[in-house]
Amino acid sequence: MKYILVTGGVISGIGKGIIASSVGTILKSCGLHVTAIKIDPYINIDAGTFSPYEHGEVFVLDDGGEVDLDLGNYERFLDIRLTKDNNLTTGKIYQSVINKERRGDYLGKTVQVVPHITDAIQEWVMRQAKIPVDDDGLGPQVCVIELGGTVGDIESMPFIEAFRQFQFKVKRENFCNIHVSLVPQPSATGEQKTKPTQNSVRELRGLGLSPDLVVCRCSTPLDNAVKEKISMFCHVEPEQVICVHDVSSIYRVPLLLEDQGVVDYFCHRLHLPIEMRPRKMLTKWKEISDRSDRLLEHCSIALVGKYTKFSDSYASVIKALEHSALAINHKLAVKYIDSADLEAATLHQEPVKYHEAWQKLCSADGVLVPGGFGVRGTEGKIQAISWARKQKKPFLGVCLGMQLAVCEFARNVLDWQGECCITSLSKSFILYISGNMGGEMDGYANSTEFDPECKYPHFEEKGFRFVGQDMEGERMEVIELDDHLYFVGVQYHPEFTSRPIKPSPPYFGLLLAAAGKLQSYLQKGCHLSPRDTYSDRSGSSSPDLEIAELKFPSHLQD
Repeated sequence: MKYILVTGGVISGIGKGIIASSVGTILKSCGLHVTAIKIDPYINIDAGTFSPYEHGEVFVLDDGGEVDLDLGNYERFLDIRLTKDNNLTTGKIYQSVINKERRGDYLGKTVQVVPHITDAIQEWVMRQAKIPVDDDGLGPQVCVIELGGTVGDIESMPFIEAFRQFQFKVKRENFCNIHVSLVPQPSATGEQKTKPTQNSVRELRGLGLSPDLVVCRCSTPLDNAVKEKISMFCHVEPEQVICVHDVSSIYRVPLLLEDQGVVDYFCHRLHLPIEMRPRKMLTKWKEISDRSDRLLEHCSIALVGKYTKFSDSYASVIKALEHSALAINHKLAVKYIDSADLEAATLHQEPVKYHEAWQKLCSADGVLVPGGFGVRGTEGKIQAISWARKQKKPFLGVCLGMQLAVCEFARNVLDWQGECCITSLSKSFILYISGNMGGEMDGYANSTEFDPECKYPHFEEKGFRFVGQDMEGERMEVIELDDHLYFVGVQYHPEFTSRPIKPSPPYFGLLLAAAGKLQSYLQKGCHLSPRDTYSDRSGSSSPDLEIAELKFPSHLQD
């Protein structure tokens, strides 16, 4: 097993997740099996109880684990399936050690950070790195580990110490460190400053880890003189200083790393079994990046939610929309609308905000109401759903969005009034959460059966169809509306399975309808099936063919 640790310096949110995902992508393009682990130094057991304004969205895995959104990046970039134990937190480590102490596993010894906590971290990483994450069930060969936070944070010290020891346990040829640092460029002088990176690397080396690659985040490409200066003061060769400057699309980051010889470096540094041959997977990434830069037509989607002030609150939703927009050769424009701003109370208190919100909604090509919890803002979501239904505007409701679509129809078409009927109705399809706060989302990876036996004749008579349910027949999963171009609701979260080369079908349908291309697409008998488009080893599909299938015929691009 080869381990690649990604650390960060100077500031948090520097892009370690994208760097880690991109490293995994270029190694997977070489035919290697790659897994990923995200370490979060906070004491929470998982991300399930976080406000979206704290760390962005809570990403939900196949096993129901509620984890950091960076694991969503890993799954999207690498097309893998992770488990809840791929997200390691301080809380999980201390909980496991305390449980051992209570069972008497330490035989009465004093339990300390070193060696007990550090040993638990190393054991967890080594155990989880062996878990297969690809559909073929083969074990990983490379494990990319992202350590959250910034080097020097008191919270991350046990993890830094654990990996200082770990590098000797697994031997030098099986472990390397990528340090991501900021190279600021003050507008006053325009000069790229290396001092923050020097200080960050010095601190990391003082803690016992010496970076093999220094990845410099900067607004413009690094000057050669700057690269040589970083090389001199950070004890690395100039070839080990990698520039990741601002680019038009995150899909270009793997290409940036590839162009700077990162694969060749890992091949020699870690003795990787890499065949030097054309890498079809990176050809697909280049195709995606080039198309993204060439897009001229726009398609706007109104995202009506509660946490619209922070785009990371809906990271997977935005990515799913972007994947679908890219597939139909359109540039995505997301119009964020706070659902509370659509309500009558806002009209009386802040009329300008109210009218601005409705103007955004009315000018959008499609409407999306994502999942959420709580009562606040639900009336505004219902208003948006009602408008989309009456105006024949393409609509997709996810989780709570689907539930509110049913409530809106029951209220405004069936004339069902009062909370009791709505509550009893929603029990038939609501996604239940496990008893404890946080933990796991129940039923996420379950299958859906289409064309179920009708349970709601009042709805069916009015053209509101329940077309999918879970395999146990206990919960309605998919709804659609007759006499409407695209009015769909899903109880599950399809955004979590969307990939850059394999867009999620419900989101893909929304973008097709919003761009006015759905009927033409359906008439051609086209579909987007979940093929193995990420692996060059797949004998069932040609990667080059997959790219061609995402390109629409010329008459659909008009």
